[in-house]
Amino acid sequence: MTALYSDTHPKMEALQIQIIRRMPAWKKISMVDDLNAAVKTLAISGIKQRHPAATPEQTHRILAELLLGAELARKVYDHAR
Repeated sequence: MTALYSDTHPKMEALQIQIIRRMPAWKKISMVDDLNAAVKTLAISGIKQRHPAATPEQTHRILAELLLGAELARKVYDHAR
C-alpha cells in the first residue's frame, strides 16, 4: 500500500489505518460528527470575521449558502418564509 500522506511516516500511517479499521462503526461516525462540528465552527468564525455586523440569522443564512450552495439555500429559506 502506498502512503496517503507525505507528512506521516508509513509505519505510523499503517498503524492509524489499522486502528481505524478496528473501531466500531459508531465510533467512526462519532469522529466524523466531531470533525463536521469543528468545520462548522470554523466556518461561522470566518463568516463573523468577514461580516461583523451580521445578525445570527444572517450568519446562519450565509453558512447555509456555503454548505448548500446559493440556489438550494434560497429554495430552503424562501420556502420557510
